[in-house]
Amino acid sequence: MSQPTPGRAARSDEMAQHTPGERTLRAFYQVLVNTAVANVTTSYLWFALTFWVYLETRSVLATAIIGGSYMLLVAVFGVVFGVIVDRMKKKAVMLLSSVVTTAAYLVAGALFLAFPESTLLDWQGPWFWVFSGVILLGGVVENLRNIALSTTVTLLVPAERRDRANGLVGAVQGIAFMVTSVFSGLSIGLLGMGWTIAIAIAATGVALVHLLFVPIPERGVAHVEGEAPKSFGFRGVIPAVMAVPGLLALILFATFNNLVGGVFMALMDPYGLTLFSVELWGIVLGVTSFGFIIGGALVAKFGLGRNPVRTLLLVNIGIALLGMTFAIREWWWLYALGILIFMSLMPIAEASEQTIVQRVVPYDKQGRVFGFAASVESAAAPVSAFIIGPVAQFWLIPYMESPQGQERFGWLLGDGEARGIALAFVGASLLLLLVVLLAFFSKPYRDLSAAYAAAPPSLATDDGTSAPGPRGEDDGAGGPDRTLDAIGEAGEDLRSGLR
Repeated sequence: MSQPTPGRAARSDEMAQHTPGERTLRAFYQVLVNTAVANVTTSYLWFALTFWVYLETRSVLATAIIGGSYMLLVAVFGVVFGVIVDRMKKKAVMLLSSVVTTAAYLVAGALFLAFPESTLLDWQGPWFWVFSGVILLGGVVENLRNIALSTTVTLLVPAERRDRANGLVGAVQGIAFMVTSVFSGLSIGLLGMGWTIAIAIAATGVALVHLLFVPIPERGVAHVEGEAPKSFGFRGVIPAVMAVPGLLALILFATFNNLVGGVFMALMDPYGLTLFSVELWGIVLGVTSFGFIIGGALVAKFGLGRNPVRTLLLVNIGIALLGMTFAIREWWWLYALGILIFMSLMPIAEASEQTIVQRVVPYDKQGRVFGFAASVESAAAPVSAFIIGPVAQFWLIPYMESPQGQERFGWLLGDGEARGIALAFVGASLLLLLVVLLAFFSKPYRDLSAAYAAAPPSLATDDGTSAPGPRGEDDGAGGPDRTLDAIGEAGEDLRSGLR
């Protein structure tokens, strides 16, 4: 029998990882806290930029372009980020993200000091886009850390607890959203953009220093068949996606979901700022972001049901129905309640998609698959954001202010200055509902559900091999969420009857 070469033995040692257990779980919690600190910082400055631009320019088009540009950058760099995550140790990836974000915010601070605010707010001039682009770059690079965090769930968390860990990720992101929503509005309203940038620079530096002391027990970089990825392209990504029946369809569905979500991304802040002052709007977002914590806590407690694919579609039905109703009248409490429910549903949807990928895709390919998914899904949002901005600014809003628009849709949307935005919400949500209902009856839905059920949760072992985890009702696919399973089974019965 041939003996392994020293080089191959060395690669095998690099691939060997610690068996997930209580010690690695404690490390995961520390990584999660550090990521929360970093997310607070980037979200704080991102929200502040959006509030500042809209309040100073009153241009829906400008905010739509900013939001669309962010998602476009995420789409462009998604695959690259995924390959970086697969090629480097996860702590090194997170440190790289923190360093680049800190540098970007320092450049933004220098630009704010170098130019008058009137120059930076001229959104038809070059310095507005340079200034906004630097801040956007700092926020986009944060997605490198988030992709790495998704893979650390597989690396550090036992298989039977990963869906709950993904719920905790959603809850922590909700806490970050809650804190930044409140402080971004108060910061712009009371301190202005200059001090807001200064606070972001200081907070980013704190996150970077803290990360130096956060342990991630990772013995080496796990490579596909002992070889590191040789390029930053799609090679190795598409085969990993196509190897799982229905996984590409899941990514495409999430892409369409983001296409609809781009409408909300572009118009939610302008609509809210017509109902509230900037300080109060920040507080409203902070209070309603408790929904992230609620949704994440529900997943952490009960799991995602036996079939996260089904859970994902059920959640999107809820989101579509919500989007058709939460702005149907210009009532502040209806809008706030709708945002609270919407934010409660989002962590469930995100945890569902992540849990599916973590189970059906090998660990050494997960960075690229997560990056590819982020890239493709994010590419949709800027398309709709770039479209809906000018459509709302130059057509929907003037149309709904005209007698013809009020006569045609007044019975549905009532009166108010933001009825054009409300019409965009209703139309996008109706389209989402139709697509989700079709997805429930599709072959890729059945294929991916079967692939998830058949794939045993794998555990990384100290000898570098992959061993099947315990099978059973609570093997990472379920939990005691009987209500969710009952709803899904009723849907299955209906689908079978219609066939």
